[in-house]
Amino acid sequence: MKGRPAALASPPQVQFESALALGDVWVLHQLWHELGFDRLHAVFRRARYTTPVEQAIRVMVFNRLCDADSKLGALRWLQTVAMPDVDPRSITHQHLLRSMDALMDHQASVDDCVAQLLRPLIDEQLSVVFYDLTTIRVEGLSQQRDDVRKFGMSKEGVVARQFLLGVVQTADGLPIYHEVFDGNASEGPTLKPTLERVLQRYPHVKRLVVVADRGLLSLDNLQMLSELKLPGDRALEFILAVPGRRHGDFVELLAPLQARAEGSAAEVIDELSWQGHRLVVAHNAQQAADLTQRRRDRITALQVRAQALTGKLDEQDAGQSQRGRKLSDSGAKARFFHEVCEAHLANIIRVDLKSELFTYDIDHVAQARAEAMDGKLLLVSNVHDLSAQQIVARYKSLADIERGFHVLKSEIEIAPVFHRLPERIRAHASICFMALVLHRVMRQRLRLAGSPLSPEAALQQLRRVQRHQVRIDGAEPIAGISTIHQDQADTLDALKIKKPSLDAQMSLL
Repeated sequence: MKGRPAALASPPQVQFESALALGDVWVLHQLWHELGFDRLHAVFRRARYTTPVEQAIRVMVFNRLCDADSKLGALRWLQTVAMPDVDPRSITHQHLLRSMDALMDHQASVDDCVAQLLRPLIDEQLSVVFYDLTTIRVEGLSQQRDDVRKFGMSKEGVVARQFLLGVVQTADGLPIYHEVFDGNASEGPTLKPTLERVLQRYPHVKRLVVVADRGLLSLDNLQMLSELKLPGDRALEFILAVPGRRHGDFVELLAPLQARAEGSAAEVIDELSWQGHRLVVAHNAQQAADLTQRRRDRITALQVRAQALTGKLDEQDAGQSQRGRKLSDSGAKARFFHEVCEAHLANIIRVDLKSELFTYDIDHVAQARAEAMDGKLLLVSNVHDLSAQQIVARYKSLADIERGFHVLKSEIEIAPVFHRLPERIRAHASICFMALVLHRVMRQRLRLAGSPLSPEAALQQLRRVQRHQVRIDGAEPIAGISTIHQDQADTLDALKIKKPSLDAQMSLL
């Protein structure tokens, strides 16, 4: 008779004590130190702060890129990550807010520190910089002294309480300067103070070409830009787009080019002289045809709408019964005028608001002028050593630079802003600006390495690299890092970041 089998040994009791995301904050930590942002620690140490201000700023910047949230949300996020060199227990809500105040109390020193670490990344021989503004929506109705929150027309086309954020970026998309303006400020006057500060901050630049979008062109700005000088009395150069509302001023000047432009299927680029500057014109025939056809379709649709309104008025005058409320001539005028304005055709379809009867007219001369300017890009410049084609190419690069604003509003989630105090609003913008610098550096490295990943996708992939802590059979806890798979290793290589190791992690805790 066989004996009973020996009792199996009981399996070890494994208790997982923590599993914290490591890969994404590890990459950002390495970039932070590599770029030199850790020098901010010295700024606040000289100011005799007893709390680690640079550490709190780093937490808020990394949170913007990993899981953008409020300051309280950033604290909750901090409990889920193994952020190097940070003890989550030492960071409180008041610590974050006071660090924002410290950031603004020493803004000049912080700005100088950031400028010094960005200077090696800027081409001093020929720096092409792009300047643009966007509107940032804010919440709350309280009024504060020197408030930057003003009601103004947002980029989305609605009136909102907001502030303006201006950002200067290099041709590679690297942000080098930002400024906060009142929400109801005009775009044009923001250009001079911004450029003056850029020139002060980067005096080593020998040549500067400013590229800016349509909202910044005015005769005053042209005069101002012509008077601005670089160190050594060198002239500032610019490439500015003519806003569409001013295209009508150039119809006669561009008439000799119109026939040749319309007869070419490829893009035609030419130039003229205007106000002592170069006027570079690019005409895209396909785009022109599409714009013209869409406008004609809108005009036709509005004419059909006007006929329907007229028919209803005529039937009412004839005594025919109608469903719905009775329509008056004044009501028809108001309704039709509103629809014309929404279609941006008030300069072509002219509704006679003074007439007792509902009447309108088509201004065929204005329509012909609008069609003559369809598909045209007009650029004013004082750059002499670039061809017309090169000037157009420089300006078109602005479309890529403008994506920085989309990153600010989407991935970094700069808006809406809930801070009341103007200085904390500025501090929030500064934190988001630092996050944008890290985002752009990641983007450049991924592109140079041929990686198809965006910075967001790379951080999301690396977030799966975790730092674990387990306890076996009640013994002392053991720390470890999850396996780094090949795709994650490739992403780290593309970003030029060494792989996280347990020894490196423990040395930073």
